[in-house]
Amino acid sequence: MIDDASALSDGQSLQADVCIVGAGAAGITLAVDLIDSGLEVLLVESGGLQAEQEVQKLYEGAVADERMHSEPHRYRQRRFGGSTTIWGGRCVPLDDIDFEPRDYISASGWPIDGQTLRPFYARANRLCEAGEFEYSAQASFNRPLRPMIDGFVSSHFSTDTLERFSCPTDFGARYGDKLRSARNVRVLLHANLSQLNFQANGLAIESLTLKTLDRKQIGVRARQVVLAVGGLETARILLANREKWPQGIGNQHDLVGRYYMCHIAGTLGTLKQNGPDRVWHGYDVTDDGIYTRRRLALTAQVQRQHRIGNFIARLHHPRITDPQHRTAVLSALQLAKGMISYEYGKRLHGGEQLSWRTWMQHLRNVMTGPGEIFAFGRHMLRDRFLATRKFPSVIIKSTAGHYSLDFHAEQEPNAASRVSLSDARDELGMQRLLVDWRYTRQDIGTVSEAVRLLAADLQSSGVGVFEYDPDSVELESTRYGAYGGHHLGTARMGNDPRTSVVDANCRIHGIDNLFVAGGAVFPTSSQANPTLTIVALALRLGAELKARLARERPAVIPTDSASRSVALSP
Repeated sequence: MIDDASALSDGQSLQADVCIVGAGAAGITLAVDLIDSGLEVLLVESGGLQAEQEVQKLYEGAVADERMHSEPHRYRQRRFGGSTTIWGGRCVPLDDIDFEPRDYISASGWPIDGQTLRPFYARANRLCEAGEFEYSAQASFNRPLRPMIDGFVSSHFSTDTLERFSCPTDFGARYGDKLRSARNVRVLLHANLSQLNFQANGLAIESLTLKTLDRKQIGVRARQVVLAVGGLETARILLANREKWPQGIGNQHDLVGRYYMCHIAGTLGTLKQNGPDRVWHGYDVTDDGIYTRRRLALTAQVQRQHRIGNFIARLHHPRITDPQHRTAVLSALQLAKGMISYEYGKRLHGGEQLSWRTWMQHLRNVMTGPGEIFAFGRHMLRDRFLATRKFPSVIIKSTAGHYSLDFHAEQEPNAASRVSLSDARDELGMQRLLVDWRYTRQDIGTVSEAVRLLAADLQSSGVGVFEYDPDSVELESTRYGAYGGHHLGTARMGNDPRTSVVDANCRIHGIDNLFVAGGAVFPTSSQANPTLTIVALALRLGAELKARLARERPAVIPTDSASRSVALSP
């Protein structure tokens, strides 16, 4: 059933075994997993079925340095489906080394290992619609693939690992009907969590207070409560609830909102090949129609040996802002940047201010290649905009055989990188966020050393020369600031309450029935995009909740008409 809080009476009270706050990837995954569990589930979402400006404004906040982080309402969607309504679909699991404590990465180590999460990854892959849980080219393809870089030999990097791509799947659109027809799940739209109310001893949640934008107030009594609201909003909710916990829920040791991570990412240098173009930097399609792409992945052994973080790179078209690439399509994209969404435009263009001479050079490139532009436009229309499973990104073959390096690196946990509350308040009276994202010397060291090793391997293999300015690595690694929507670490997982916010089962230390699902619990960021792991962790939490509630006496859940409202139409 999908209801709207606006249809409920002011002061109405609801009950559930499990109340999940937030209907994004984590919240919808958990709700789907609890279908037919015998538990009554309430999934609460601030937004509606479509994007709404007034709801999205609730995400607005401030940043300490606009060069380092986008405004908090960017890259997030406050609606049913959450940020899966705008994600790119890249699916990658964490590597085993990511779970390990490493003395050269501060505050590293998860309370679980890769094998603990592995049983849930296969199901996560299916929910994300990314095919089989196979992330090596050798295991994913029965046919030989053309070499990623013909002749490339390296003892530092593997070219066998790959990333898989979802449709990209909008979890709200994909699983909305399933939740609508589930007898034990109720979705409540346009309901904003305002207050977590504790039992007298402060050790368990007794009820939740929800508010609508038209000031209705709804109470919810639930045996278990899960915050699945994203890495930024999780910190905001925990810090803002100070009635029982003066410093904020779970914040006895000043950890909530700290260790905020994204990824270090950028585009660097130019590979100039010796002789003919021997690069394949595009997508390979599996037999079941899944787009995949291979990467240059730094091995775990080399990470330990050189005492650096995790790192991957892809060969990329030349830097789009530089008209010297002489490529009509790239110049057309540069000229049309005002028509590209903020999330992709910022990553694509980097915010450079270009001179009129540079703009004229781009225009010249466009005028010399109308056929190239037409073919590209037809490809994107057919294979991306009209296709159910979309072509994942812009792939352009370099006519000169020159390629830049598009990299994605682990960010070291850093207590000084944090989100906190500002004095400003939203329309419901809740304090807004102040985001202060910071990177460390270790982060830059990871990129510097990895790129140095790769440049040496390319040259020793006879492939060509990778030209870059070592002094520019820090600038290029932080040109885009915090990388997009990867909001991680603000309620980190661990066994010790003095160094973590939630335990190995994602339960907040010291609170019996309050859990966190999502990227907030990541102790480290890995090199991987987080969505697949977020979904896997949500499935693991679902198993924990079912086992936990099975041990307890079943609650009596009212099913009379007074406790339910009329279901919305699709």
